[in-house]
Amino acid sequence: MTPAVHLRMADAGDLYLTWRWVGETAPGGVGVVPEDQVAAAMSRFAAALPAPGIAGGLESALTTGELAMPDAENKLAQFLSATFLPYNLAVQLHDLYSRGVRPHIRVQPSPRTAQLPWELIAPDPDVRLVEIAEVSVLAPAGIVHAPARVARAWTDTRSGPVVAILDPRVPGFRADSALGSVLGRMEAAAPLAALVAAHAAAGRLTPAVGDALEAFRRTDLDRSWLGEALRAGAARLLYVGHVTAAAPESGRSESATLHLSCTAASPGCAPAYRDHRPLSARDLLLGTHALPADPAGENRPARTGPEIWPMPSRVALIACESGGDLRFAEPLGLVAAMLTGGAELVTAGRWPLPTDLAFHRFAGTSPDTHPFQEAVCAIDTAHESDDPVLALNAWQRGHLAAWRDTGLIEHSPLVWASFATVDAR
Repeated sequence: MTPAVHLRMADAGDLYLTWRWVGETAPGGVGVVPEDQVAAAMSRFAAALPAPGIAGGLESALTTGELAMPDAENKLAQFLSATFLPYNLAVQLHDLYSRGVRPHIRVQPSPRTAQLPWELIAPDPDVRLVEIAEVSVLAPAGIVHAPARVARAWTDTRSGPVVAILDPRVPGFRADSALGSVLGRMEAAAPLAALVAAHAAAGRLTPAVGDALEAFRRTDLDRSWLGEALRAGAARLLYVGHVTAAAPESGRSESATLHLSCTAASPGCAPAYRDHRPLSARDLLLGTHALPADPAGENRPARTGPEIWPMPSRVALIACESGGDLRFAEPLGLVAAMLTGGAELVTAGRWPLPTDLAFHRFAGTSPDTHPFQEAVCAIDTAHESDDPVLALNAWQRGHLAAWRDTGLIEHSPLVWASFATVDAR
């Protein structure tokens, strides 16, 4: 049996870390990182991330930022490891690695460290954590063990449909606008189109399509459609599109929203933007209980979010900061909503994701490179495997090796290190 260690963090001025080996196979421990060191490390890391809302914030991340240059990125990874990885835990991991054992680290980050990619950190200049350990995020115990939660086991549902929402058209927003296309014009030869075609040929794709290209930029994938598709039974949910993360300083993680093809007339908790009302985590958690009284005076059936949108075993939320609720002391955002709705495992983004077009336009990659699409394909493939965490970590190790060998920006950690897999199994 693979050794597993739970690493938990807590913000209390300084950052406190505790770790415990499952089954007490090795001694646990406690660590502390002074507040000023935490602030300096996370500030330096944040400066290397894409910032689409700031002038030049995306271009600099892809060209001059520390995550865009192999030598600078390696130094950053070493700095993060020296700051956050407790020495005694590092010694235990090295001892296992030297014996040919790759343990599983299940991390429960604190809000301040939620964007930290543990897979990336470098205990040694030539070693990354993902090379000596499998890495996932530990789901909050309060959500996993909630009395009303009905988890759906992959072993029972794996043959079900893949509900795919792929770059849906958001009413009122053009393809080149803030809530426009994240995939761009799709071609039949593109990696993601080939993957969709395979699902469709196997009869597992919802919505059913005759041509793979019909699955992209649809206008009919609203919250009502999603509820019907999920209630009909599904193995997985694959969402590729836009998420609007709640600002950590707001203290309202439940305000995070998922952008489907919903018009402003759709009932929901989130305010409307132009002719569009996004689906919020609050909707997914509380359902009709969170809605104001019907102005027409009609009785609305009282149903919880999990009753309206029962989540399948595995969910992929491939969007900018879709895992943003981990940055809150009370994580009640989209990841929490998916877990509460029954998911065993959710893969989501830690930070804003550069699209393929951004790589082409700002980093000068060739038109036939598709880092973003390939990430979607890798996550989809991993979610079909017996153990998605191991499969995703293996994909990350492949890109890490290519990053070392070539230094090409399409292999930089800007995409492959951005995904966190929250595991409630």
